[in-house]
Amino acid sequence: MKLLLLLVALISASYSKAQKTDSLPPRVHELAKLETIKEQTRDRKQVMEGSTTALSYFEVHTTTIEPGRAAHPPHVHNDMEELVIVKEGQLKITIKGESKIVGPGSIGFAMPGDEHGFENAGNTIATYYVLKYKSRLPMELERAKQHGGSFIINWNDLAFNKTEKGGRREFFNKPTSQLQKFEMHTTALNAGLDSHPPHTHKEEEIILILRGKVTMHIGDQFIKAVPGDVVFLSSGIPHALKNTGGEQCEYFAFQWRN
Repeated sequence: MKLLLLLVALISASYSKAQKTDSLPPRVHELAKLETIKEQTRDRKQVMEGSTTALSYFEVHTTTIEPGRAAHPPHVHNDMEELVIVKEGQLKITIKGESKIVGPGSIGFAMPGDEHGFENAGNTIATYYVLKYKSRLPMELERAKQHGGSFIINWNDLAFNKTEKGGRREFFNKPTSQLQKFEMHTTALNAGLDSHPPHTHKEEEIILILRGKVTMHIGDQFIKAVPGDVVFLSSGIPHALKNTGGEQCEYFAFQWRN
């Protein structure tokens, strides 16, 4: 009996270790320190790839393309959603045959089954973040269609709402095919201020620094972050953000749960 219990414990420990090997830890990904991978049609930086509490697959990378170029032909994901955020340049986003040329801060969201593609429509390089993910729960395409399906949002079309600490831009807050809740906004925070006291929530979260210098409080660590850096916050991890620069900072924050 003791031998059996020992074997069960060893198998359980081995399984738990295997489960955790690709589980993404909370951390600050410093974009400037990531390797640039030269490909035929683009430069690429791999930010993160693995799984999370809510997602069986989650990947973030950047793509940089020359004027008039595309990283690859328009394509379709059958079981994943894709979110693109323009970092610099002018990007032509096409989803289901509808196109818009948008600049920094703009986004494109493609649900499974919708063909999408991206082309540099400007005279300088264009760089954009790509987030691809698949839920641990079954996909619900009808739910996504009922809440608007795929879409493109131009940064210039969004209102900037002033707050006591700075300001905020609302992008979206709705269910998708993969997630029961997906919410995205930007926060502008005045110099020297904290976003809020350290707190936790069930939702997983990405912070993407747009401008300014900040310090991320993650668990018991304090980590500096600058424009371009990507912060992953896992479910339940205590976190906060402080503007440690001399001017207003601004960052994307998006949360999700299934």
